[in-house]
Amino acid sequence: MYRVASPSEYLVITGIGIDDIKLAKKAWILPGQSYIIFDMSPVNYTFEVQAMSSEKLPFMLPAVFTIGPRIDDTPSLHKYAKLISRHDKLSSHVKELVQGIIEGETRVLAASMTMEEVFKGTKEFKQEVFEKVQLELNQFGLLIYNANVKQLVDVPGHEYFSYLGQKTQMEAANQAKVDVAEARKKGEIGSKEREGLTLQNAAKIDAETKIYATKREGEGKMAEIKVKAEVKVYENVREAEVAEANAELAKKKAGWAKEAQVAEVEAAKAVALRDAELQTQVERMNALTRTEKLKAEFLSQASVEYETKVQEANWDLYNKQKAAEAILYQREREAEAQKAIAEAEFYARQQVADGEFYAKKKEAEGLIALGQAQGAYLRNLLDAVGGNYAAMRDFMMINSGMFQEIAKINAEAVRGLQPKISIWTNGAVEGGDGGSNGAMKEVAGVYKMLPPLFKTVHEQTGMLPPAWMGTLPNSGSNN
Repeated sequence: MYRVASPSEYLVITGIGIDDIKLAKKAWILPGQSYIIFDMSPVNYTFEVQAMSSEKLPFMLPAVFTIGPRIDDTPSLHKYAKLISRHDKLSSHVKELVQGIIEGETRVLAASMTMEEVFKGTKEFKQEVFEKVQLELNQFGLLIYNANVKQLVDVPGHEYFSYLGQKTQMEAANQAKVDVAEARKKGEIGSKEREGLTLQNAAKIDAETKIYATKREGEGKMAEIKVKAEVKVYENVREAEVAEANAELAKKKAGWAKEAQVAEVEAAKAVALRDAELQTQVERMNALTRTEKLKAEFLSQASVEYETKVQEANWDLYNKQKAAEAILYQREREAEAQKAIAEAEFYARQQVADGEFYAKKKEAEGLIALGQAQGAYLRNLLDAVGGNYAAMRDFMMINSGMFQEIAKINAEAVRGLQPKISIWTNGAVEGGDGGSNGAMKEVAGVYKMLPPLFKTVHEQTGMLPPAWMGTLPNSGSNN
């Protein structure tokens, strides 16, 4: 049977004569062989992947992937033919497989990025998803022909992008208001600057006129009048500078007033801050005059004091360095002496310890030699008595005088007891011991034995028998 596949199809043949599978566009199908035809055209898969950013913000990522077999790679075609070709490309099995790979890689990538990074870097995010999904699809012989990531969508209950749009809109509106206020401020400030410059120039011209008139009037006068004129010129210059400062202050105040109208909340703090700065500038200008006068006086004095203090500090530093070096040298010598003493003590202790160790070692060797000699003696003695342990023990006890010691101890134990010995007789027994008569005689003998027994106990211990058993006679007879 001869089969031919269409341009977008492949034949997958298995069976007799084929080790694994065979891919072909056309082929003879022999008996014992089977085949299937699978389509190579790609398919569009549309998903809405729900992911979460690194800030734990969820979002929806609509995406469309065009996926199909890799037609230019034979190993990939073999993988596709083995794993996917028996399923319909639009079946739930293939769709769930592709969707699982895409969702998994997208969630992993989104979890490592912030929402701002995902939103601003859509192109990079799409490329990362494309590369990671393609890497997973390679094991199935599939290729992503096209991937389109749509606009990110909010998850119900987490309206991040809608709030972000409102924020952007409000920022644009506020920026426009700020721009209008800035232009208005520049116009007002420019106007006030022109007025201030006019006042400054007028004051400057008046001051120059007065200076010129004063100079012309004082040209024919004596040196004293000339000095007074110069003083007057200096005063006029100071007045011009004050007028210029006042004009600058008026200009700044006008600017602050306008800024207060633009930003009412920030105006009070800005005016206070600028007022403090201007006050500092006024005080600085007033201090400059005094500073210039005092600079020449204090400069020479400060230079002399500086040189003197430098020399004193150098001399003090030199003395401290020498004292520190002397202390350091002394401590080094003391440390070396202590080290030598410690080494000597350690050597002496080590010698004493070595001597003690040698004595103990020799003592142990003597005990070991004595034990070995005694063991050899006992073995020879045991061999001499033919292996009789009892005979060897008795010999050792006799040889060491142990029996004499035992006898002496026993004699010391019974000394002073003074035992009393009593002999009792019950008379001769007549007749035989057989029958009931003999039994009664035995019982009678027991009763006869009791009185002498009680008496012996009384003599030895001083104890009397109970009253119900009888009393002892007062006489000392042995009946």
